[in-house]
Amino acid sequence: MHMIILTSKRLIGFLLTLSVFACSSPTVKQYAQQTPKLDLSGHFNGTIDAYGIFTDRSGNVQKSFTVLMVAKWSVVDGKKTGILDESFEYSDGTKQKRIWTLVETSPGRYIGTADDVIGEAIGESAGNALHWAYTLALPVDQSIYHVQFNDWMYLVTPKVMINKAKMSKFGINLGEVTLSFYKR
Repeated sequence: MHMIILTSKRLIGFLLTLSVFACSSPTVKQYAQQTPKLDLSGHFNGTIDAYGIFTDRSGNVQKSFTVLMVAKWSVVDGKKTGILDESFEYSDGTKQKRIWTLVETSPGRYIGTADDVIGEAIGESAGNALHWAYTLALPVDQSIYHVQFNDWMYLVTPKVMINKAKMSKFGINLGEVTLSFYKR
């Protein structure tokens, strides 16, 4: 009996350890050696077209959309600062505008603000990847919901970037946004 309890404790310990590793999220540092190297102010500069879909938690496409982004960077108070002016057009005919202000706080680290972002978006880049975490005030029907975004962008070629963003509320998965950015 004592042996069964000891074996059960080891099994439970092993399963807990395994679950921690299985649930661990990627870190941006693991992409440090990946190329092409992402220079955020270089890539998001000029005119960029994006094409995307929103899928619900079951994987069903709910909306598709296009984005026209005009971006430019300058130095403000000694820090690289970018303005990303995004114009969205959704498959249901609705349109939306978002203007991001991005500030490089240190090499590879960024904060971002926009009118519909609650607080600040926190970003970090390494190699070909950029990770953003933020809360967005998302309009749905006649209501506004504060939704958390876990946003990953990967530079695939010097002109193409893929973006996958998981959306959640209270830790519950709501769906994903998938985008492909093309730099003109």
